[in-house]
Amino acid sequence: MIRTLIADDEPLARRGLELRLAGERDIHIVGQVGDGAAAVRAVSEHAPDLLFLDVQMPGLDGFAALRAIPAQQMPLVVFVTAYDHYALNAFEASAVDYLLKPVDDSRLHQALFRVREALDQRDASDHRARLLGLLGALSGRPALTLDEALDAGGAQVLRDADTPLAIRDGARTLRLPRSSIRWVDAAGDYLCIHTDRDTHVLRATLGQLEKRLDPTRFPRIHRSTLVNAGRVSSLRPHLNGEYFLTLDCGQELKLSRSYRDRLALFK
Repeated sequence: MIRTLIADDEPLARRGLELRLAGERDIHIVGQVGDGAAAVRAVSEHAPDLLFLDVQMPGLDGFAALRAIPAQQMPLVVFVTAYDHYALNAFEASAVDYLLKPVDDSRLHQALFRVREALDQRDASDHRARLLGLLGALSGRPALTLDEALDAGGAQVLRDADTPLAIRDGARTLRLPRSSIRWVDAAGDYLCIHTDRDTHVLRATLGQLEKRLDPTRFPRIHRSTLVNAGRVSSLRPHLNGEYFLTLDCGQELKLSRSYRDRLALFK
């Protein structure tokens, strides 16, 4: 079964999509939400395989919601929009597909065919990487390398607890207090640095950034995730020796068994 979440601020649009999906035997709708913040929470709670995501919603829009979803939780995404210019961005980012409102049955069937094909090929990680690339493009900033994004100081200086992390934002350089960083996740050659106020997308690998951070303060907890250990408020056991960490902001992140020893709580 393809666990499916619908995120759209229009109740009639959600209901219409629900009715159209009812005839698909392998689609199981696990939830419906009406705004981006609720979509982020529902992804964490329900772990859907597929997300139908409206681009324009109150509060967090569709793209802001994507920035807030940890890469390891990112489902396949089909954008739903009433505006053609968003469709081009989605297509160029190699999202699974996009649907224009009002949703046409034949286009929905085509999108579902692509979803099934992507799941069969198990290329969800590539899909996540392309979505992060889209978020970087939509930020209005050119793709940055890690050397361009960070201060030019040596790796040891950048590991210092009092040295802010410098992120280029257009013509500005933002200096992020390390205490403000909640977690960092990656897909392919892109990183999302999640802070108290925003999510910054840059082109780099997690290994490159990891070398420039104190591993006791920012341990790797998953092959695609670093966490600020000081922001972990609780943890609960999951399956096969895995845990879920809860951060002080309420976000949950998976701690893989193979990375348990890197977190001070287990030492």
